[in-house]
Amino acid sequence: MASEFTEADWKKLLTSLGENADRPGLKETPHRVAEAWKSWTSGYAQDPKEILKVFEDGAEKYSELIIVKGIPVYSHCEHHLAPFFGTATIGYIPNGRIVGLSKLTRLVECFSKRLQVQERLTIQVGQTLMTELKPHAVGVIIRCRHMCMESRGIRTPGEETITSAMLGALQTNLGMRTEFLSLSKD
Repeated sequence: MASEFTEADWKKLLTSLGENADRPGLKETPHRVAEAWKSWTSGYAQDPKEILKVFEDGAEKYSELIIVKGIPVYSHCEHHLAPFFGTATIGYIPNGRIVGLSKLTRLVECFSKRLQVQERLTIQVGQTLMTELKPHAVGVIIRCRHMCMESRGIRTPGEETITSAMLGALQTNLGMRTEFLSLSKD
């Protein structure tokens, strides 16, 4: 994605804003911006299925929720290219297989390093886990602040958008859903 943009493209952007792209403070900016966007959009080069390492050993008798909270989310909205950031909580009930816990963070990172809307990001994480891990249930909650709302438009600092995806048994089992939501609170 951003790897298609050259330093000359970013220099042209600076010039179109009315800046002198050759002044000392901006001379290296086109290079830095090109590198930053390569990192911020590196999720396009990742296959989410390859991220998840599944284990059968250790999960054969475990049938309760596994939850990882506080997973960092850093993304850019596809509408304004403005950053949004916050945290994700992922929980699942295994069906004989578990995933390496760090892989949940890597999965969120993979999808968040693409141009996104928070709603799609939430369901992509949940659906990938359902497809690859085949658990009884998956729950995903993402809480983010959006710079497109805070720095332009409505200009309301500190507002948090919360999205959730409840899949499998978390859709139909109220007790299980309540437990997941309770354990997911900060």
